[in-house]
Amino acid sequence: MTNRKHLREQPRAAAAQIVRPYGDTTGDGMIQVSFTLPLPCDKLAEGAALQLARKMGMDPALVVHAKAIGPDFTFFVVYGSSNHLVDLDAVHVQEREFALLSPKEVNLQIKRGLRRRLVVVGACIGTDAHTVGIDAILNIKGFAGEKGLEYYAEMGVVNLGAQVLVPDLVAKARAAKADAVLVSQVVTQKDVHIHNVSQMTAAFREAYPAGKVPLLVVGGPRFEEGSEQRLGVDRIFGRGTTPSEVASYLVHALVPDSHTTTRRKAS
Repeated sequence: MTNRKHLREQPRAAAAQIVRPYGDTTGDGMIQVSFTLPLPCDKLAEGAALQLARKMGMDPALVVHAKAIGPDFTFFVVYGSSNHLVDLDAVHVQEREFALLSPKEVNLQIKRGLRRRLVVVGACIGTDAHTVGIDAILNIKGFAGEKGLEYYAEMGVVNLGAQVLVPDLVAKARAAKADAVLVSQVVTQKDVHIHNVSQMTAAFREAYPAGKVPLLVVGGPRFEEGSEQRLGVDRIFGRGTTPSEVASYLVHALVPDSHTTTRRKAS
């Protein structure tokens, strides 16, 4: 984790370290939030929404949208001025510790460092049927103008698709002699993504000898940055991750003597 004030010291030196949200005019603190209350859509529900907004530090606040969701729930959008400030000196972010490589550079480093193809197995586990994330990284069509890992000549990619049971994922990874396992989790209700990943990491560590577990990488919109150790995975990628980021990380983590800082070598 890196203190943000050290990232760009020269441009930041003269900039204010305390900032407020921007709405209509600079520094007015205006923000917009949305939420659902378990109340019928009526005046009482609007009053409850405003009370909640004030407790969140919005004063004054205005309900700009209220819509019934069935007979017993109401969805709100509230606009108002926030009393809270942001101290940039207290903002910590996780910086990428490896260089972004082109497909040509990735292929070259794998060929030189491993002298074989780097094997990647990917899946959506549990009941998650949303393959858009894993397909964006693995499929040759890729994402954001970048081709997926199937495009890389020095990578062997096995995409197991959706709703893969954890024992089946472990078995497929062992059969493929996977160097890395990529898991996407889009469904997050009641923290099911946390449960699924915790179950997965435990299964891999039970099935493999110590030090021989494949690199475990997870991605999805609701994973908390920096929670790798708690979940037992090697890397978490969030929304907007591109195939080149994942490919570059795999080289960084798995390829001996790569041009990036290698933290782990493939078995």
